[in-house]
Amino acid sequence: MFTQAIRVEGDFAAHAPPAKVALLGSGTVGLAVLQRLSEWRGTPFGHRLNLVFAANTRLALFDAEGLDPDRCATALSEAPPANRRTQPTEILGALGDDGIRILIDATADGEVAASHPALLDAGIHVATACKLARGTSLSLWREIQAACERRGSGFGDRATVGAGLPLLRSLRELQDGGDRIHAIAGVMSGSLAWLFDRFDGSRPFSELVREALAMGYTEPDPREDLSGEDVRRKILILARTAGFPLESGCVEVASLVPRQLRDLSSADALARIELLDLPLEAKLREARERGGSLRFVARLKGGCAKVGLEILAADDPLAGGRGTDNRVAIWSDRYEVQPLIIQGPGAGARVTAAALLDDALKLNAWAGRSA
Repeated sequence: MFTQAIRVEGDFAAHAPPAKVALLGSGTVGLAVLQRLSEWRGTPFGHRLNLVFAANTRLALFDAEGLDPDRCATALSEAPPANRRTQPTEILGALGDDGIRILIDATADGEVAASHPALLDAGIHVATACKLARGTSLSLWREIQAACERRGSGFGDRATVGAGLPLLRSLRELQDGGDRIHAIAGVMSGSLAWLFDRFDGSRPFSELVREALAMGYTEPDPREDLSGEDVRRKILILARTAGFPLESGCVEVASLVPRQLRDLSSADALARIELLDLPLEAKLREARERGGSLRFVARLKGGCAKVGLEILAADDPLAGGRGTDNRVAIWSDRYEVQPLIIQGPGAGARVTAAALLDDALKLNAWAGRSA
């Protein structure tokens, strides 16, 4: 059934046969997946997932008997620069046409995301951390749903929002119990959460941005975080999961990136990042005068969504949280007055990799029961 295929929650089935796994991407998340697979070797968890294919934009590795995750990590990281693309036919060839087959997408690649429906139609289950599949066009969202329904394939997406926090699962389980979602609001960017948690006026905001970049909290071009685009995709995924089929352009986004920085190269924009300081210092003064705090918030209510910097009152349900924590409030029939709050680390390669492999294990268990 479609609802079973798209929702890969449930208990881990120890009796499930091993799945053949393909991994795309060797950035911080992909390498963390390989590290976790290496740690699982010789355990029941490791026995359930047999990595047979791994690729990035430089190299592709295949072994039908199984790849060594440590050697994969080294080879993928040290391969000379190239511009190769892994085609769906390459994944299909590596995984074959029988048994339980799972693609783990640890990329941020739109072309890979666009290939998910074809792979699902071929009977391959997908676990992804890429927000481009579910958080861009509504048509692609629907193509993924339709492919799962046609073939009974599973699609694991818990790593796309909140680095695996039980956000999507909670929304689905509430609706499965007859609950209606009324509104969602949250601090959904780990990098922006860290920045505004640290921003107290003692240091320029631009200095904090450079520190966050050096620590790996932001994207290589911090404008990707500061623009609100990442948060826009996350609220789209949550909205659609909650039953609001919003089009991609229906989210109002208030970017933090000054107009003067938007068309510059990444290096030039970073060299002039001090342009952020005066507007945000003024916003901080306003927040303090009102007894509140600054947070970058996404909100969904009445089928409308918006993303931007807000001044939150001290008793606002989103005002808590520290460091890179995500904090999300859900209002529904049963949580009408006091919302359900879900909070925890919303960024980090290890927690995102763990969420991807959680989905892979559950896809394997679900597929094993269905076989």
